[in-house]
Amino acid sequence: MTQPLSGKVALVTGAARGIGRACAVKLAAAGCDIIANYYNSHEEAQALCEQVQAMGRRAMAVQASVGVPDSVTEMFETIRTEFDRIDIVISNAASGVLKPNMDMTLKHFRWCMETNAFAVNLLAQHAAPLMTEGGRIVAMSSLGAQRAMPHYGFIGASKAALESLVRSLAQELGPRGIRVNTVSAGVVDTDALSHFPNREQVLAEFAERTPAGPSLKPENVADAVYLLCLPEAAWINGHTLIVDGGFAISG
Repeated sequence: MTQPLSGKVALVTGAARGIGRACAVKLAAAGCDIIANYYNSHEEAQALCEQVQAMGRRAMAVQASVGVPDSVTEMFETIRTEFDRIDIVISNAASGVLKPNMDMTLKHFRWCMETNAFAVNLLAQHAAPLMTEGGRIVAMSSLGAQRAMPHYGFIGASKAALESLVRSLAQELGPRGIRVNTVSAGVVDTDALSHFPNREQVLAEFAERTPAGPSLKPENVADAVYLLCLPEAAWINGHTLIVDGGFAISG
């Protein structure tokens, strides 16, 4: 049976670990060749590529800092040596500083904004010329874009900016047949969450208030990303799909 995304080429940023890795594996299982972007996790990115290749798909790992224009330009130059097009972009790589707003600086603000928000626009500028009708750009957000969370103020602001940029990109690229959407995930216990000073409290509150169950896994988020990449999602554009098991509706 033909795989639903057979022959597609997907770029996943921050693909070496966590949600990014789950997205890459899910898309590869659906038939995609994978371009795995990473920054520090070289060995994990190579291991991912080996896993994808074992599934019968092409895979390459490319190092780049997604919020830095020159670095992204170099990444796409490298991509063009192996691929003549891109069908799917998953803007997943993220970074930031977990501190109270009152302790933050302009440097911290720029760091969050450039890596988490500006990156999706930068990726779209480079990827859209390589896309044909049916292209997909999916950016990863979080509930902190809409809710106040301790130590998350600047990251949350960058995620809110990301969601706004996605809406603008959806409007601009929609006439070309390229759909741009956001997946906003609830609390996922990944390596990134280990840096939260209140990690255990965050996990406990999410487990208590989530109707669908106590834990949200990277694979659950990847499933939602996959749905937005299917041909059947052609009329979903500029949307933020919340994947949190009902946490946000529970008061």
